[in-house]
Amino acid sequence: MQGLETMDNPEILRRLLFPRRAEAPDLPNAYNHFIPVEGSVSVGCRFYPAGSSCPCILFFHGNGETAPDYDDIAPYYRERNLNLFVADYRGYGMSGGSPTSSSIIRDAHPIFQGFVAFIRRSGFSGGLYVMGRSLGSAPAIEVAYSCQQQLKGLIVESGFASAQRQIERLGVSQLFTNVEQPAGFGNDLKIKSIFIPTLIIHGEEDTIIPVSEGRSLYALSGAERKALLFVPHAGHNDLLYRAPDQYMESIAQFTQN
Repeated sequence: MQGLETMDNPEILRRLLFPRRAEAPDLPNAYNHFIPVEGSVSVGCRFYPAGSSCPCILFFHGNGETAPDYDDIAPYYRERNLNLFVADYRGYGMSGGSPTSSSIIRDAHPIFQGFVAFIRRSGFSGGLYVMGRSLGSAPAIEVAYSCQQQLKGLIVESGFASAQRQIERLGVSQLFTNVEQPAGFGNDLKIKSIFIPTLIIHGEEDTIIPVSEGRSLYALSGAERKALLFVPHAGHNDLLYRAPDQYMESIAQFTQN
């Protein structure tokens, strides 16, 4: 993946990734699961079941978040009969190792396969979806790009389109003078070849990843069936709280078709 290793430059990682540790016990409606990604390193995940025949969503969260943070959000999904499986990154939550840009993309593959194996082994038969929020849009789109024959749909919330513009927002363009397209994080390059149903969600007042990025993802998507939800007055981190019914209904309807 052209440019992906360059994204592991310490100057970029310092500005891009904000890992946070978090421990959480198993609860009646929240179960920890660990997926090996490389050698002795495993990534912590948290599963919030709704029902054995309900759709199953593999969720890659945003930066600075952890899987246990979704203990308060998962009930919204359960009320809509959606199984939610939240994956951390290396160095986040209960995961081992340290995060890098390249590991976030590469680990998406064993995480997805581990998710599928866990879901099916546990007796859940619903359709499989992948969803990514903010930073999580990159591994989610990577999974959809590579494994779309196993998926029923892709959901992107507050995601970026252009890796080049993301690099400019980080203020590190000088590190990519000899790289035309940093494809590893190039959501715009991959989504053109993603043909499964796609839902794009974005806040109209997002000042971290502008809504224009969400509009670009929607326009570039190769999906024949695609939908969008742009939430007025919502920023980067408050979409669910600004419009909970609209937000969840868009996901519920998308996963029922």
